[in-house]
Order: sequence, then C-alpha cells, then structure tokens
Amino acid sequence: MLARIGWELVELETQIKQQTLEDEAGQRLLTIPGIGPITASSLLAMAGDARAFKCGRDFAASLGLVPRQHSTGGRATLLGISKRGNKQLRSLLVQGARAVMRYAERRTDALGRWLQALLRRRHSNVVACALANKMARIVWAILAKGGEYRAQPAIA
Repeated sequence: MLARIGWELVELETQIKQQTLEDEAGQRLLTIPGIGPITASSLLAMAGDARAFKCGRDFAASLGLVPRQHSTGGRATLLGISKRGNKQLRSLLVQGARAVMRYAERRTDALGRWLQALLRRRHSNVVACALANKMARIVWAILAKGGEYRAQPAIA
C-alpha cells in the first residue's frame, strides 16, 4: 500500500515537473536560484496574473513575507514577518532560500555577496525570510514584466 502511494507520488511529481518545463513562465521561474519545479508550479497556480499586484512588495505581502509594522506617535517599529497568505507557498520559498543559503559562500554574484554580509550580521532564520522575500519580489518582476533572472555581477 505505502509502496503504491510512493510510486503515485513520484509519478505526480514527474508530471508537475514536465508541465512546468513546458510552460514558458515556468521555465523563466526556474532560472531563479532556489526555485524548483514544485515551487514554480505552485507560484504559477497562486499568482495567476502577477500584474494584479502593483509592485513586488505587494506580491510578497500577499505571501506574508514582509515585516509587520506597529506605529505610534510617528515612530514605526518593524516586527517579524506577517505570516498572512498561503502558508505552503511561503514555506516553499523559505526552504528554497535555505537551499541557496547553504552555498552562499561559493556564490560570487551580487546575491551571494548580499547573503554573505547578511549572514554575518543576522540569524540564519532571519536571512532565510529576507531571501524568500527577495525571491518573491523577483518572481513578481519576472511574471509581471517578463524576462528571465540574470545574476548581477558583484561590484568590487
């Protein structure tokens, strides 16, 4: 029984990967570090028309990846992520971010430098959420404006 379920799961994952590779937007999402076929297909299913969001921050906020804010007397305090929106999609992005973080020291592009600097100053969980937020904004830009992810070279 469990073996049959395991094989069905493998078959479904293979179909998802195949459909993502056949989709033009899915192919573009796969160029983003930390986004694989399962995450890409989930993003495509959730995002629909990314142009419905005004900017990348709005898209990231819909996933619960932006900081909560508490304001009083003209003073704004940023708290942890809001955790609103699709929990599964948020966790897929955070796990993808963790995968990118594991190899941050090997990356020589601007994203790698940013990650290395942030990892020196912040806890790894905070960095994972920050990178997931950045990935969500990149996803929005790719889906709303077109194009592919291009790693920016690090400025010396």
